[in-house]
Amino acid sequence: MALVKLTVNGKPVSAEVEDRTLLVHLLRDHLGLTGTHVGCDTSQCGACVVHIDGRAVKSCTVLAAQVSGASVVTIEGLSKGDELHPVQVAFKENHGLQCGFCTPGMIMTSVDIINRHGASLDEATVRHELEGNICRCTGYHNIVKAVLDAASKMQVATAAE
Repeated sequence: MALVKLTVNGKPVSAEVEDRTLLVHLLRDHLGLTGTHVGCDTSQCGACVVHIDGRAVKSCTVLAAQVSGASVVTIEGLSKGDELHPVQVAFKENHGLQCGFCTPGMIMTSVDIINRHGASLDEATVRHELEGNICRCTGYHNIVKAVLDAASKMQVATAAE
């Protein structure tokens, strides 16, 4: 058994888990944060993406014990109270979701893409970087549109500050 201490969505947490426990299972089964989905169990689909120390990571590829001491943000921690994150708003406004299963991972990946590329983000880059996230409903067009919309709005907000 491993004692895992980390910060999740800004709050310190600890849990004693089996050494083989994946981060996705710590989040869902031990902490009740079910917005992070288990899709394929093979790290192919991206439904389990969270941010670890500010970087998008597939939580089904990381042992919980490996992130002890780290800061983890899940889809539940992205908004500020009732105020959705700009990427969440853009997905809603641009119809970037249908069934919603892939949406948390898509949004978490998109936030990371925008944070890394900022104003230089274009459609080709979004499509390339979302290749590790599978959506079986939308055809990606509205997802890409949502990411680009959020990126432009986040740039405007940053410039206004």
